[in-house]
Amino acid sequence: MSWDVRALDLLQAGPPTPLIEVPVQAPGVRLLAKDESVHPTGSMRHRHARALFRQAVLDGLVTEGTTVVEATGGNAAVAQAWFARRLGLPYVVIMPGAYAEERARPVEELGGECRFVTPPLAIYDAARKVEGHFLDQFGRAAEHDLAAELFAQVRPDWVVVGASTGATSATLGRWVHDRRDGGSLEPGLGGAAPLECRVAVADPENSAYFPGWTLDAPDYATGMPSRIEGIGRPRIEPGFRPDLVDLVIPVPDAASVAAARHLRSLTGLAVGASSGTALWAALELVERMRAKGTTGTVVTVLGDAADRHLATCHDDAWAAAKGLDLGPPTEELRHRVG
Repeated sequence: MSWDVRALDLLQAGPPTPLIEVPVQAPGVRLLAKDESVHPTGSMRHRHARALFRQAVLDGLVTEGTTVVEATGGNAAVAQAWFARRLGLPYVVIMPGAYAEERARPVEELGGECRFVTPPLAIYDAARKVEGHFLDQFGRAAEHDLAAELFAQVRPDWVVVGASTGATSATLGRWVHDRRDGGSLEPGLGGAAPLECRVAVADPENSAYFPGWTLDAPDYATGMPSRIEGIGRPRIEPGFRPDLVDLVIPVPDAASVAAARHLRSLTGLAVGASSGTALWAALELVERMRAKGTTGTVVTVLGDAADRHLATCHDDAWAAAKGLDLGPPTEELRHRVG
């Protein structure tokens, strides 16, 4: 068996991630959270990384012994390092800022190498200078398998995700648009019945996606970093497809944190604030359905869960230091979920 055939076999998808019921105060409306934290590396970035590696192997850009390079941090680096080790490939990640052991350790434990660069935006040029294949998760945002998996599990009226590279909303949007008019012959999707679903993106403060989508400005940039780890960008990334998105919902950062805490109270999972962003946007849609007297199903995506979030969005001192008043959104959550 050749290396690339064996690599593609190792890059096959695992079992479907589960759906969790989230109680809401809206008769006839069901809210589900798709729990991406059960992936081997604990986040949706696992799915992104697999798609990037798979596409690179298919394109012949990654072969046996190729050094794989990325400019990123956090969950994306951990997921990519996991796949690099699985394929027996060297992995180098360029991270922004000064050296931080807590960021480097998870990657190094998987055999990856971390290099830190300042200023933060210099990471991309630094990655291009490393000999090997630059995965470039933003420039080459690869559509993945979330849509096929999700719609085999449930027929939602809305799916809500946060935006970072834009790959997830593009994956879902393309799947829906391809099946919205012409129907679908996919197994488990009801024969040739059209797929009546819409895709919403939840966008935190300082991010460019909501204003760019609203103004139809694909080059929109805020120049400000998001405070919600894992989602939101200071510019609209090439992987974001506004034509495949039905709605972008702005979410205050305090609401993201309050919703993350609510998810933890329901599931016991220490989810990140990005999961809270998506949940809050999903609850906005549930409220609109309740007000109109319509019924249906909304699915939100639970991105990750890790003990490190206990020291950030689940910590009162951290929230106070960020100037986040959680009182109003927490009270609103009580009203919406009972």
